[in-house]
Amino acid sequence: MSQNEHLQRSLTPTLLWGLGVGYVISGMYFGWNFGLEKGGTLGMAVATGLSVIMYVCFTLGYAELSCAIPKAGGIFDYATRALGRDWGFLAGIAQVFEFVLAPPAIAVGIGAHINLFFPELSPTYAALGAYLLFTLLNVVGVKLAATFELLITFLAVAGLILFAGATYNQISIDHLTSNALPNGWAGVWAAIPFSIWFFLGIEGLANAAEESKNPQRDLIRGFASAMITLVVLCAFTFICSVGVGGWEAVVYKSDGTTSDSPLPLALARLVGETNPLYFAVIVFGLFGLVASFHGLLMAGGRATFEMGRIEHFPKIFGQIHPKFKTPTNALVVNMLVGIAVLLSNSAAEIIILSVLGALTLYCFGSICVLRLRQKEPGLKRPFLAPAYPLVPILALVLSGVALVAVAVSNALLTGYYLGALGISFLLYKIFNAKK
Repeated sequence: MSQNEHLQRSLTPTLLWGLGVGYVISGMYFGWNFGLEKGGTLGMAVATGLSVIMYVCFTLGYAELSCAIPKAGGIFDYATRALGRDWGFLAGIAQVFEFVLAPPAIAVGIGAHINLFFPELSPTYAALGAYLLFTLLNVVGVKLAATFELLITFLAVAGLILFAGATYNQISIDHLTSNALPNGWAGVWAAIPFSIWFFLGIEGLANAAEESKNPQRDLIRGFASAMITLVVLCAFTFICSVGVGGWEAVVYKSDGTTSDSPLPLALARLVGETNPLYFAVIVFGLFGLVASFHGLLMAGGRATFEMGRIEHFPKIFGQIHPKFKTPTNALVVNMLVGIAVLLSNSAAEIIILSVLGALTLYCFGSICVLRLRQKEPGLKRPFLAPAYPLVPILALVLSGVALVAVAVSNALLTGYYLGALGISFLLYKIFNAKK
């Protein structure tokens, strides 16, 4: 491997925590409330509980893989080693699908938040500006990008704490139990993709492995501290949001349309829309969206870079900028694809497509833990997933059930997703046949 294909090692455990939480934290501010419309308070709560169990089990297994095989490609590298090149390619495509489609959905939220402060600025133009600005920041250097991510993540966490502090003493049991299961137990299935949105993206931490100073030691610390932080924030955000006015109050605006800003909706019921606290939560919400958007751009760049480095994508994608030591070409291509998706203006559908990619990744990740334990028992594993094989099997079962639930509830979008995977695999086989 040439010097032009090596990433710079500069990430510390604190920066990894910032990345792990930052990848995900927009899910606390935006997107999850769509699940309440499907399942109500109880349906969404059950779906979220299952997602928490799935993510805890998955991250324990994924931490084992990332510490043992610290490569920028994440699941692509693990699946290639455990299952062979063809399965590795499919796992890698699913990962790229997730990381390239999640940022456009978040960009929609960024544009909507900025539009609240500058009504004359189109949300779409604001989202496009965010793509250009944060892709450039990722190009300039990983340490600068990760330091910015840490700062913005601290502010986003502070915003959630501020929101919880302002609302917790106004929680009503009546609000939490009113119309709690509007669509019956079938609503749990429909709510699953939006409960996953609470945590989607934490797996991107594995893609930072090559840029960690001591990946074998630091990645498990990053995964564990980030997951604990996110579970606590998820519980407070869910209960405090719904508890102040019922689930309908954080789904529907006054005109009856659905909202992508559940926390400001909940807070407006308590303090009004002119209170400084209301605007503070909007600003902190913007920080949360930026943290996840910026972090997922970073993770997506590494996923596409690795596919180019191994020549499953054009080799130019696998090149490193000679000065900045970042995967510039991969970052720019991801940006162009993301902008094209962004212009479709369909945040809920983009979220579902991204979730399909993520769940495919989780299934592959759990299988790889099991397969590599059998295939390479002597592989150096600085961290071992506890309660083996229960933990990876439970992660696989829950991921598989969630994947089926999302697919059944969104048949057309699943068809598009499977079609994209099939076409990608066909092109891969055609071009690899010549090598």
